[in-house]
Amino acid sequence: MGVRQALKSFDAFPRAEEHLLQKTQSGALVSIIGLVIMAMLFMHELRYYLTTYTVHQMSVDLKRGETLPIHINMTFPSLPCDVLSVDAIDMSGKHEVDLDTNIWKLRLNSHGHIIGTEYLSDLVEKEHAAHKHGNQVCTPYEHIDVLEDPWPDGDKDHHEHSLENHLGGAFDQAAEDMIKKVKQALSNGEGCRVYGVLDVQRVAGNFHISVHGLNIYVAQMIFGGSKHVNVSHIIHDLSFGPKYPGIHNPLDGTERILHDTSGVFKYYVKIVPTEYKYIWKEVLPTNQFSVTEYFSPMKDFDRSWPAVYFLYDLSPITVTIKEERRSFLHFITRLCAVLGGTFALTGMLDRWMFRLLEALTKPKARSVLR
Repeated sequence: MGVRQALKSFDAFPRAEEHLLQKTQSGALVSIIGLVIMAMLFMHELRYYLTTYTVHQMSVDLKRGETLPIHINMTFPSLPCDVLSVDAIDMSGKHEVDLDTNIWKLRLNSHGHIIGTEYLSDLVEKEHAAHKHGNQVCTPYEHIDVLEDPWPDGDKDHHEHSLENHLGGAFDQAAEDMIKKVKQALSNGEGCRVYGVLDVQRVAGNFHISVHGLNIYVAQMIFGGSKHVNVSHIIHDLSFGPKYPGIHNPLDGTERILHDTSGVFKYYVKIVPTEYKYIWKEVLPTNQFSVTEYFSPMKDFDRSWPAVYFLYDLSPITVTIKEERRSFLHFITRLCAVLGGTFALTGMLDRWMFRLLEALTKPKARSVLR
């Protein structure tokens, strides 16, 4: 019996007799408000506990011999698909023209609606087929990097005739049909959307989209000089791997529209290898990047032709992003603090309201008795 009495002395929550308890309307109102607040805070804490957060770590990049995927989705509103090519070159000396690694081109009308589709491997097949006829035939898809303008004085019609005489019939029917087709597309305001994936060596390099895949004479016959090549473009998506939650690709949504001018766009990209580790331990290898931009307008003495260059380099540091969840003990601690604090605050509010109402009603009761 003495032990039980000793235990009762440690009771921090003594119970009052039922007839000593007084229930009031103000107390009921405060209790309902307190319950609503506690329910809202409980849901907030539960959501906070279930939500993951990320931890960033850095280490030296040890990957070797892997490829780098480049996801491209761009629109050229002023250039037809027939003249565009995607070329790539890297520090190892590998140079590819008209890449056919899962690249598609969509023909667009002047309103931006799709009117046709072409796979870039079609251009490579055309080029190979043309070379079979001999080296003396001028085909529309012979690669050039630097073009000279044969009409410096602007007399285009005279030089077109002189050029054809100089070539001595070197243009075959395919080249002539190509020129007519592209000129018609330009007059109709056709554009082109280029999208797909490039798999390149995991070393520094660049890829560019331009008219460099055309033969020099075909390009001159079509555009009449490099200053007439409008490389206005819209970058819908440019990434170097799959996307993870929270990633931001700085070039997405970029628009560069030229009016009555042309030039070379250069995007200097710094790629940071990244690993994203999900809460269920799955690892997603990808890359994030930063970029700076430079535009060089065309001048009369320039021998190069307009293009959009992406010059990329890789960082030697790998960033690891890990998803983590807060511990259950942390959740219980916050829950007790929030709910206990709310309960104590509502109890204090109830006492204050009761004393206030009691102070207001007692003088009235005394005046009635008198």
